[in-house]
Amino acid sequence: MNSTGLTRVKLSQLKSNPNNPRIIKDDKFRKLVTSITEFPEMLEARPIVCDPDGVVLGGNMRLKACREAGLKEVPAYVVTWEEAKQREFIIKDNVGYGEWDWDALANEWDPVELEAWGLDIWNPKEDGEPVTEVCELCGK
Repeated sequence: MNSTGLTRVKLSQLKSNPNNPRIIKDDKFRKLVTSITEFPEMLEARPIVCDPDGVVLGGNMRLKACREAGLKEVPAYVVTWEEAKQREFIIKDNVGYGEWDWDALANEWDPVELEAWGLDIWNPKEDGEPVTEVCELCGK
């Protein structure tokens, strides 16, 4: 790739990172494909991040889903970072720092929409399991 920064890239120019430490299960992958198909503008807000050779540093699962969805081109942010910074980015880009506020989700959001958007909603009544509290400190 000739430029750095935000650009549009043909999917054929992008390569999955062979050192990507993330995987995606079939059901989550299908949800991601559906999400990209129904809301492709999301890719503009969260472009795939790659190096000048087209190796994806951030967005490997999105790349796979874009291919499955039949897209030919995607927004990509091309970076020229040294290898140590690339490796750091790969991990930091995937760390889930935040947590869901389940009370707010339960009271202010539509659970059908949340599930359709890919958020796994757990309902203990559906599982037939008793609801129990677990201490975050000791696990008991």
